[in-house]
Amino acid sequence: MVASCAVELRDVGKHFGSVVALDRVDLVIHKGEFFSLLGPSGCGKTTTLNLIGGFETASHGTLLIDGQPMGDTPSHARPVNTVFQSYALFPHMSVADNVGFGLRMKKVPRPERRRAVEEMLRLVSLEGFEERRPGQLSGGQRQRVALARALINHPSVLLLDEPLGALDLKLRKQMQAELTRLQRRVGITFVYVTHDQDEAMSMSDRIAVMDRGRVLQVGTPAQIYGDPADRFVMEFIGSPNVFAGRVERLDEGEADVAIPGVGAARARHTGGLAVGAAAAVLVRPERVRLAAARPAAPAPLSGQIAKIADLGFISHYFVRLADGQEVLAYRLNGVEGGTLDRLEEGQQVYLWWDEQDARVFAAGTPSNGPGATRRERT
Repeated sequence: MVASCAVELRDVGKHFGSVVALDRVDLVIHKGEFFSLLGPSGCGKTTTLNLIGGFETASHGTLLIDGQPMGDTPSHARPVNTVFQSYALFPHMSVADNVGFGLRMKKVPRPERRRAVEEMLRLVSLEGFEERRPGQLSGGQRQRVALARALINHPSVLLLDEPLGALDLKLRKQMQAELTRLQRRVGITFVYVTHDQDEAMSMSDRIAVMDRGRVLQVGTPAQIYGDPADRFVMEFIGSPNVFAGRVERLDEGEADVAIPGVGAARARHTGGLAVGAAAAVLVRPERVRLAAARPAAPAPLSGQIAKIADLGFISHYFVRLADGQEVLAYRLNGVEGGTLDRLEEGQQVYLWWDEQDARVFAAGTPSNGPGATRRERT
């Protein structure tokens, strides 16, 4: 086992009756990293967190924290603390008493406890809030109190179960930055559960993408986004365009796919394909290029701009092809020397992408991520 391992799951499974919540999961989380468990509802991420925290017991397999098997070790005896979405603060206690509650249960002397509480409140930027009650705080402030209470015991691992889910978007973004800063400062391993792809991508050192009780891929945000292990991962992280076709030719790592109404497309693949078999070619919107004049690119597609959604610094272009399929393209606004500002709804345009930016997967792969909004055409 790696010496820097904070949490390790070996062949861990969890069954609730006939329901398989976790299916033989192997996972290593390193000390000092911000690690996210990402996936849709019911994928097993919260079950994984509950197993680490001791709130659930594995049906089989081995769970280790700091190299020690946990087995039936109860939650209060594990070197972990948990921050929940609901905050779980004591409403009748002051901020200081909430933060120092764990130390009080350990019978830490009052002067030492007071110093530790002051240090934690400075860490989460809540100096001067010691005597307030949770009901007098904003959502972001209550979340900081919950974090301070969890960190004051200096756990080896801090578990966070969608802790920002109750916050509005602006505050959520602010707290994402605060959490990242805090984790870097204290150096404690954070294990973070979320279904929000942007949240996981912006905060994490590494991510485990989960679906149906399985870990599909573990990697850095750049690896997950740029080199997805399968179709589910690519569709869950982002909103790729999907083109249905049949495999015409296979090379090592590349395939030629015939797409009705589009033509031949070459794309990278990770296996599981056969010549003549149905397949799906996926291209991310930011990789689709647009131009009013026919480009030098071979066999560009053409279509009509059905809609332009201007989101400020970026615009989403929905281009309808001759067969009715819509292709989504992202473009930054205000690019010096660019001509995108002159494109208008109803205008005929050309679109294309570099073959290394496309991925091809076998047809029929589960596709229930939030990015799967444009169904493939057959």
